[in-house]
Amino acid sequence: MSNPSASPVSYHATAQRPGWAALPAAVRAALSARLGTPVVQARVATAGFTRGFAAVLRTADGGSAFVKAAARAEQPHLVDWYAREAAILTRLPAGLPVPRLRWTLWEAGWYALCLDPVDGHTPRLPWDPTELDATLAGFVDIAAALAEPPTELADLGLPRLADLAREDILWWGEVAAGREAAPPLPAPVAGRLAELVALESKLPGYAAGTTGLTHGDLRVDNILIGADATAWFCDWTWLCHGPAWFDLAGLLITGYASGLDVDTRFAAHPAAADAPADALDVTLAALAGYHLTAAASPPPTASAQLPAHQRWTGEQALAWLARRQAWT
Repeated sequence: MSNPSASPVSYHATAQRPGWAALPAAVRAALSARLGTPVVQARVATAGFTRGFAAVLRTADGGSAFVKAAARAEQPHLVDWYAREAAILTRLPAGLPVPRLRWTLWEAGWYALCLDPVDGHTPRLPWDPTELDATLAGFVDIAAALAEPPTELADLGLPRLADLAREDILWWGEVAAGREAAPPLPAPVAGRLAELVALESKLPGYAAGTTGLTHGDLRVDNILIGADATAWFCDWTWLCHGPAWFDLAGLLITGYASGLDVDTRFAAHPAAADAPADALDVTLAALAGYHLTAAASPPPTASAQLPAHQRWTGEQALAWLARRQAWT
């Protein structure tokens, strides 16, 4: 257990997105035509850290759809991300709690993908324990389905988590080598740079020893809790070859910040059944290094709240790690 730590970020209200009226008329017309009837209402998604268009569109016939869109000229990275997600969604195993892709569209230099809408909400922090447990239960099915990925997914040439390392040097290694500025470290971790480097350096070897796939970006704003309390897993751009326990640890950082017993939840989860004994500590060290160094140089195309999210996430990962290591 831990003492709850309030997040400086409201994860259900981080987005900075254009509204429906800001889309070019040709794009709005093409989307309405593809939906089969005019759009009469657009409820813009308020979660997330990108600046792309994302909204539940309601049509004149009473139907609805979730649409994400970006312009190639202004947001080429988002177009690439959305196209990658569309390719992944069409190849994921059936029956998972993942919004289904309906179609994609190119129009007037814009790329859009349309998914089934989910009647749900982003989990609030601190976590409601029942919602966290529902999310962990849903991740059991996700991890099991991706442990032996379908050939069509493997053929996409997805990235490998192990490839994040360059000669086993990750984020704390870059700090130690003087190639990254050292982020401020809280008292229990100050002076522990060598230990952080040693822990994170194990991640590439651990990740390379797995054949399955994992979501790659499992965090609270990529989850929706449905009206029936089912957890839905969204935003599949970063699916990669790697162990499911890596995502499990990342998700549970906000559980730690909520004051919940995350050590027991990690150890009891099927995704961690084959994890090395120090996998959780290794992942916490690596994620802390990633978030704290990334917070210093956020991309200009991201939400202004991204640095606060990264700093807080890195700090909570370090606090959890320091408690587990008995650093005082």
